[in-house]
Amino acid sequence: MSMSTVTEGKVSWINIEHPSHDDIEHLRRYYPFHPLDLEDCLSDIERPKVDEYENYLFIVMHYPIYDLNKQVSRFSEVDVFIGSGYLITLHHGELPPLIQLFEECQKDERARIRHMSKGAGQLLYGILDRTVDYEMRILTKVGGRIGQVEGRIFTEDMRYIVEEISIIRRDVIALRRIIKPQIAVISNLERKDRPFIREGMEVYFGDIVDGFSRAWDELEDHREVIESLSATSESITSYRINETMRALTVISVLLLPLTLLAGIYGMNVPLPFMKHPYVFWGIVVVMLATIVSLLLFFRRRKWV
Repeated sequence: MSMSTVTEGKVSWINIEHPSHDDIEHLRRYYPFHPLDLEDCLSDIERPKVDEYENYLFIVMHYPIYDLNKQVSRFSEVDVFIGSGYLITLHHGELPPLIQLFEECQKDERARIRHMSKGAGQLLYGILDRTVDYEMRILTKVGGRIGQVEGRIFTEDMRYIVEEISIIRRDVIALRRIIKPQIAVISNLERKDRPFIREGMEVYFGDIVDGFSRAWDELEDHREVIESLSATSESITSYRINETMRALTVISVLLLPLTLLAGIYGMNVPLPFMKHPYVFWGIVVVMLATIVSLLLFFRRRKWV
């Protein structure tokens, strides 16, 4: 079994990485957990929620993990059982702040006393506080990427800018789907008093709710900025296309009378001045005069 335990006073923290059927069977044997909650621990598609029972809470949380290969955030699930004198976490070992906090409590007595001496509710707060800070660091990195796009949007290759905006927008959408459901879960912990969670914890859980709310507000700001950058990139691309089309149109209009004149004098029929010794240079002069006249006309109309 991939189960580790750390104890301080009357509080035990059981941490299970990559939970297996043996781990679930162990919990079934020694704890009064509902069978459906234990089944949910082996599922990867559970939505964030709080199931409340007389002697314990079952909490499902999702946290973002950035996938470097796909360049998008995906969720990592953490299942929590909390009751009188114990807290059990089940996860896949992908959430650094949770792993680091457990290792601190294992190795450092002062950290163990700080996080566990006041009950399982205080320990749950410590875990949530670390994970909120972790989420804010992820959002700060997203903001940095958006800032880079802002600085390059008028100078870089537009193909790169459009691709980068699309990647960031997809990541922001994924983060919104992960973070938004957590607010309701933590609000549930803040609103109600439980006998197995020490009194006065609503203030601490209120702080976590504020943290998730700040994360959501920052995500909203990122979404608005990235949408504005997307609109700006589309405007720039449209402007450059229009400029290219204008240049091609000017070239086409300049060549049209020259093509007509060359086509007329290329016909195999008698034409005026065909036998004149300077007819070639005359045609060249007429062509140049036509080009100059058209350019002056375009310039006067401010088309070029």
